[in-house]
Amino acid sequence: MAITEASPEATARVDAMAPVDPELLATVNQFLALEAKLLDEGREEDWLELLDEDLLYVVPIRLATEDRADEIQRGAFRIRDTKYHVRTRLQRLATGHAYSEIPPSRTMRLVGSVLVQRTADADIVDVTSALLVYRQRGIDDHFDLIPCRRNDTLRLTAQGPRLLTREVILTEVGIATPNLGVFL
Repeated sequence: MAITEASPEATARVDAMAPVDPELLATVNQFLALEAKLLDEGREEDWLELLDEDLLYVVPIRLATEDRADEIQRGAFRIRDTKYHVRTRLQRLATGHAYSEIPPSRTMRLVGSVLVQRTADADIVDVTSALLVYRQRGIDDHFDLIPCRRNDTLRLTAQGPRLLTREVILTEVGIATPNLGVFL
């Protein structure tokens, strides 16, 4: 029987299934839960402290007309923010003139399906998670459900994990919510 080399996709699947240190998994889960809680409570300034100075936060465009393998357009974005841009967005929200958030959204984030993978750099871990955001604004009867998958890179620091990169893959191609004024 001949031994054949595994495809990169098969290798990635096997790597994702590699055992992860339970302490690291608990640290990552705690980080994601804290992040969701801070955002749900409107504590964006506290959440900002969890972001690495080199943050890159992107929401690429997804096209329904493409094959699944090609539908994520990583060269075109709904959002492409650095930490500076996030800070600017938060400052604008604080002015009371950010009309996309008047009245402010009430949210509940449910994070699950967390997979952690070590990288060659001991201080960096790759994390994928599923996120479902419930969003309701003011006294509106209408609410939004925003499902997505997140591909994160966390930097492990003495102060705890810091979000270094986040790629948000929206499940919906056409977004039903009127805006993306909330962080995913």
